[in-house]
Amino acid sequence: MTTAVLPHADTPRGVPVSRLLGSELRWVLRRPRTLVMLGVFALIPVLISIGVAVADAGDGPGRGLIGAVAGNGLVLPVVAITVSLALLLPLAVAMVAADAIAGEAAQGTLRGLLLAPVGRLRLVGMKAVGVLVVATLAVLALAVVGVVAGMVIVGRPEGQLVTLSGTTLGLGDALGRVGLVVAWTIGQLAAVGAVALAVSALTEHPSVVVASVLGGLIVFGVLSAIPALEWLQPYLLTTGWTAGADVLRDPMPLDGLVTSTLRALCYLAVGAGLTVFRMLRRDA
Repeated sequence: MTTAVLPHADTPRGVPVSRLLGSELRWVLRRPRTLVMLGVFALIPVLISIGVAVADAGDGPGRGLIGAVAGNGLVLPVVAITVSLALLLPLAVAMVAADAIAGEAAQGTLRGLLLAPVGRLRLVGMKAVGVLVVATLAVLALAVVGVVAGMVIVGRPEGQLVTLSGTTLGLGDALGRVGLVVAWTIGQLAAVGAVALAVSALTEHPSVVVASVLGGLIVFGVLSAIPALEWLQPYLLTTGWTAGADVLRDPMPLDGLVTSTLRALCYLAVGAGLTVFRMLRRDA
């Protein structure tokens, strides 16, 4: 008597990672909302450069970090990233994270993903990659357009970049400083995205995710402004978000960049752990 063996094609097989990743990226990057957000981020350095050029042609450049852009165009990408990190970049990441899990649950498609032979850890990984890709593209849009707009509209001194310390950097060193602030900012946004994904896994309403993340950032900002709560500031994610401007100093201080990176890693680990914990126990 022989034992019947089911054909290999009838056994469930896991979906290839490349197929999952390609599907997730197409879903994220083809959304009109994502394209509009990236367009807005590309427009920010152009608007800043035009404003600086107009002010420089009138009563002279203003003070502060934006005033340092006048005649010193390679400062522009750093300024654009620093300004956007205060609210716009976290907002973009929160919106993508909200759609990643809570949006799928609201549309009724998350159940199919949980029942598919994909693996929940792999599913969380693909959602996280989608959020990280959008964050990276947003920061790169600010940096690349900022470099081009700074050199074309604002102009640059003979030495390419004059730091806030008064020294001059060549083009290679200047672009290296811009690349450093890009990598540092992506790390901060990865922490925001991890927390947003954790909230997204706990709710079926995308608006709750966006409100929670933005509300948390506002609360952090208020707490950091209270002198009596100075002891709490080292634990707030937003503490040190102005450290990106340190790349414009010479010699470049690394304390703020390193400390804020370590803080972001802690938030990243907590957010990722909560997301995995929730998704592994979520009913299909």
